[in-house]
Amino acid sequence: MRHRFFCIDSHTCGNPVRVVAGGAPLLPHLPIFERRDLFLRDHDWVRTALMFEPRGHDIMSGAILYPAHREDCDLAALFIEVSGCLPMCGAGTIGLATVAIEEGLVTPKIPGRLAIETPAGRVDVEYTMDGERVASVRLFNVPSFLHSADVRVDVPGLGPLVVDIAYGGNFYAVIEPQENWPGLTGMTASEIVTHSRALREALAGIGDKVVHPENARIRGVHHAVWCDGPDGPDCDGRDAVFYGDKAIDRSPGGTGTSARMAQLHGKGRLAVGESFRNKSLIGTVFEGRAEQAVTVGDHAGILPSIGGWARITGHNTILVDDDDPLKHGFQIA
Repeated sequence: MRHRFFCIDSHTCGNPVRVVAGGAPLLPHLPIFERRDLFLRDHDWVRTALMFEPRGHDIMSGAILYPAHREDCDLAALFIEVSGCLPMCGAGTIGLATVAIEEGLVTPKIPGRLAIETPAGRVDVEYTMDGERVASVRLFNVPSFLHSADVRVDVPGLGPLVVDIAYGGNFYAVIEPQENWPGLTGMTASEIVTHSRALREALAGIGDKVVHPENARIRGVHHAVWCDGPDGPDCDGRDAVFYGDKAIDRSPGGTGTSARMAQLHGKGRLAVGESFRNKSLIGTVFEGRAEQAVTVGDHAGILPSIGGWARITGHNTILVDDDDPLKHGFQIA
């Protein structure tokens, strides 16, 4: 049997976003978090087939469109990437919104706004048009917060580090320059990957303690964001977001930038109403903003927004043949 997926490929500030617009598995009309559980149980091969080689690559990410279950949302999305089926993805949301509007996949209830049902909760998007093209997107992310400050961890190859654990749709270890890590300048991508893997392993012991207070199924630290100061007047800081086994986000990271702002706010360094322009390794910038103060469980946090852009790169009909020995994809360590 040959499975056929109609995909619209795009990139958000440099990071690939493959939007699955046709051919995805049919799922019961349930809240998207429950559909995510069913997808992971019965259909995760779709994710690996579309994200892993030979149809994808080490930093591939994407989103699958579904009808919204919530009446206050325009559509629902499952975020797929090499690291798994995420509760939320900022770059994926910006790419998804751009593709959905430009390709006519959705008619928003309110022109200029999209409400998206994600496994992490409702996410709102504002967009501006330039003719038939979506010129810019501002994502209003889920409540974000500093979970744990000043966590001391011994990282092989670096030594003792002090990191913060913050949530911006996914949990992140947030690392700033310090004695045993001088910052991003001069670091290669392979060094960031090596250090991130070692850091994640070192943090594995506290995974059971890092739990979202309002959704216990969101837990553990699987991502890292390595942060540094600005390198020019066009940004307030820089970062490298690590996910999966060896992926570095080419964009500044939507959930990563949200977690970074939540960490800064939690430490009294970013006030509500202030902006934080975050630059990626390739020089693209997300304009973050702390929109308002919130409380998540016992944690003080913020509602962050992220301004960015995406571009469609092509239409792609992908075939997965049951007779293909590599039908579900592969990764090389």
